[in-house]
Amino acid sequence: MKILKISLLVLLSFFAISFANAQEKPKSTAEKATGMINGATIQINYGSPSVRARKIWGELVPFNEVWRAGANEATAFETDKDLTIEGSKLPAGKYSFFVIPNEKQCILIFNKESKQWGAYKYNEKEDQLRVTVKQKASQSSTEKLIYKINSDNVVLSWDNWDIGFKVK
Repeated sequence: MKILKISLLVLLSFFAISFANAQEKPKSTAEKATGMINGATIQINYGSPSVRARKIWGELVPFNEVWRAGANEATAFETDKDLTIEGSKLPAGKYSFFVIPNEKQCILIFNKESKQWGAYKYNEKEDQLRVTVKQKASQSSTEKLIYKINSDNVVLSWDNWDIGFKVK
């Protein structure tokens, strides 16, 4: 009888914890940016983490390492037409989008393996395109990571950085 009571208590505790965890909102929400540049429809699906009083660049997002350019799954970048990114051709298609940041510049990566969790299985041999850009200090801090598709560029804004690249 004592074992049965203990088992019931353990089972009830498990369900209570599971229910409480199911009710929590994710800290990094799934977001989508959609826009058109020169007749091409661009869609970016990404997880949007928050700064939450953390040091982002060089700590949470280490310098000189491949970063998924968002949270959770790798950021997905899709275009229905060929594009020119910073002067280099990117064929129409769906890509994982990664960034290798450092203090002075960022390497942007469009990887042909479009469905990946984070950057854990990132394979450089699957890169379709790599370009290097200089990030800019933003005018104000951006709490939640956001992508903006403008008339001639795309910008990733988070914390005190804007990482933009020209698109034709």
